[in-house]
Amino acid sequence: MKFIIPQNYKFTTKILGLFDYQTALLNAIWGGLIFIIVNFLFKNITIKIFLFIICVFPVIVFSIVGINGENIINVITYILKFMIRPKLYLYNK
Repeated sequence: MKFIIPQNYKFTTKILGLFDYQTALLNAIWGGLIFIIVNFLFKNITIKIFLFIICVFPVIVFSIVGINGENIINVITYILKFMIRPKLYLYNK
């Protein structure tokens, strides 16, 4: 059985259907960094759990929802490029 895939269809592999591999790697690095910092600074397990969730959960939600279906890494690069050279604008006709 053959399926016809349109030329403009963007086919990317995703983990659990939510994250592409770049975003999952970014989330894992962010979660690991926050885990190390929270374990180093606090002794109480309740504070550790709450701070970890408060710091990691918004990034994961933003990764799932995104901005107009864009990858979180692309959004971050667009923001950084604009911060470096704010006079450059994107013009679409």
